Amino acid sequence: MSETLEQVAVAAADPVAQQHQALQVLTLAQRTAEEHVASARREVERIRADAQASAEQIIREAQANAQGLQQEAEKALSAAHASAAQIAREAQSRSDKAHREAETILSEARTKADDMAKHAQVSAEELRHQAEQKYQDVVGSLAAKREALQRQIEALESFDREYRTRLTSFMQNQLRALWVDEPQVNAEAIEEPAPAEPEADPTPTSPVPSQRATTAA
Repeated sequence: MSETLEQVAVAAADPVAQQHQALQVLTLAQRTAEEHVASARREVERIRADAQASAEQIIREAQANAQGLQQEAEKALSAAHASAAQIAREAQSRSDKAHREAETILSEARTKADDMAKHAQVSAEELRHQAEQKYQDVVGSLAAKREALQRQIEALESFDREYRTRLTSFMQNQLRALWVDEPQVNAEAIEEPAPAEPEADPTPTSPVPSQRATTAA
């Protein structure tokens, strides 16, 4: 039984097997108690049967003897009854002691089973809380990353609109300058940022990688 209780204690870290182990402990304790009580009862019955048989034998021998032995037979019978009563009392005491021990073992087993069940419940609650906390952390992190990406996308869209507006204005100014006799650069075109080579591809190349690098970081 002690080995079984030690195995149950070792298995306390497994919340799934703890209730099953607790039921095994209770069943083993109940079976042990029943075996102790049954053994004590069998011992009482055997002792009583032996005492009764001895008393009856003495009675038969006393009756077979002469009248003069009747007093001695009665004394022997009285002694036999006293001995049987003493044996019965001792057997009852042993039975009561075994019953108390069985009750103690059963109580301890129930207490340990309750402790293990409580520990399993606490462990399950802790695991559930940790899982919920981890889920909240992951969701919060994803939300923050999403907001950052959204801000970067909005910044890129704003940059693209501004760049296209400036590029359109610059090209219009250049076209107007081609239609006059003496082309002159407009003051607005000088103030606005323009590419180094007007004939180059108007598609924005250099600012976008920097924004992509920011996004990747």
